[in-house]
Amino acid sequence: MAAAPGPAAAGSAPIAATPGRLRPLPLLAALALMLGLGIAPNLFATADGRADHLAALALCWAMSAGFVAGVGFRPQALAWRLLFSPAAVALGLALGLGRLLMVGG
Repeated sequence: MAAAPGPAAAGSAPIAATPGRLRPLPLLAALALMLGLGIAPNLFATADGRADHLAALALCWAMSAGFVAGVGFRPQALAWRLLFSPAAVALGLALGLGRLLMVGG
């Protein structure tokens, strides 16, 4: 008779023991940024039509964090978990859009 599988040995737990849950708000923000930056990049330019690279950096960070957090992936390392969290999406959006409003106005 085969033995029933027992608990995993200490220290040998799988990396992704439980699947992450889908987070619709960061995922929708990432999709909106992807479409906006791809279809109409001039929406993210300054009032005089120049590209604002700091705003683009913040918005691309928000988009990346939105995709990572939105599909439910949770990095193991604390630094990566903070950089790609739902709070990072909000911070990237606030920094990027705030910069565009400051420079553009």
